[in-house]
Amino acid sequence: MKPTIYDVARAAGVSTATVSKVINGTGRISDKTRKRVTEIMEELRYQPSMVAAALTRRSTSTVGLMLPDLANPYFAEIARAVEDRGHEFGFSLLICSTDNDPSKEEKYLSLMVQKCVDGIMIATSTGQDGLLRELAEQRMPIVAISRELPSLPVDTVMVDDFMGGYMAGKHLVGLGHRRIGIIAEKLGASSSPERIRGCRQAMAEAGIGADDSLIAEASYTVDGGRKAAARLLGGGEPPTALFACNDVLAIGALQAAFERGLQVPEQLSVVGFDNTMLATITAPPLTTVSQPIQDIGRRAFDALLQEIRGEKRTKQRLVLLPELVVRRSTAPVAGGL
Repeated sequence: MKPTIYDVARAAGVSTATVSKVINGTGRISDKTRKRVTEIMEELRYQPSMVAAALTRRSTSTVGLMLPDLANPYFAEIARAVEDRGHEFGFSLLICSTDNDPSKEEKYLSLMVQKCVDGIMIATSTGQDGLLRELAEQRMPIVAISRELPSLPVDTVMVDDFMGGYMAGKHLVGLGHRRIGIIAEKLGASSSPERIRGCRQAMAEAGIGADDSLIAEASYTVDGGRKAAARLLGGGEPPTALFACNDVLAIGALQAAFERGLQVPEQLSVVGFDNTMLATITAPPLTTVSQPIQDIGRRAFDALLQEIRGEKRTKQRLVLLPELVVRRSTAPVAGGL
């Protein structure tokens, strides 16, 4: 078993309160006692629980926000929404961008605990369930944003991904498209499967069978979307429309179409997901499924604040409705409607 603070106190001949003061650098302790406790900690290879240490300190009016990629406009806009809402209540924001790298996630979670944040918001496809569970068990307020963490007792604020995918598929089917390619995120993002399922439901209702060859996974970048779209468009019977599971991937699809000399939307329709600022500045402007980004950020912070203040005990899963925004990247299939 791992040594505890009680083992250290017993071996050093001091109280646990004295050991705690040495760990946290607080209180008036003689250099001799401090040195003795430190030596015992090293001998026993005792590692203080950062979780317990953070949770016994006073509020810092700081919350942590862990994002997969701050360069993605969706997460940048989420961060801004959270920051604005936090500012209204006198809170500062510690933002960490992880690239969905488990080692970075562990490092940043530890950093947030060391910085004694009052609560944490998670928007990554984290592989740190163990550490998050420890934090939750120690009553660290945690809220998941746009991600499902079903194995953890935390609040969740997200959009209805299935409905968003259904809206995208319904729109393309209504324009007469029968071969619809889908570009999905890699890295186990919980949102993509639901968006794919929704799109396929709309296709099934129109009598269009599922075709796994029309689904391409992509890294979470514009170039990833471009490469995935190029694979789909380079097949023997290419799709006449593409549904990308976020706007970044959709912009990559627009690039792939341009490289192949395809006119959008005359020869290829493209639909994205998120409705970030990028959707309005593409050529042509992007048809996309809009997430209520400001509302998501505001409600996520409000849920966290309630946890911090101890105002609620039950965990909630808040699912907001998306909306289809039709711009000029979609049109009836050539030779169709």
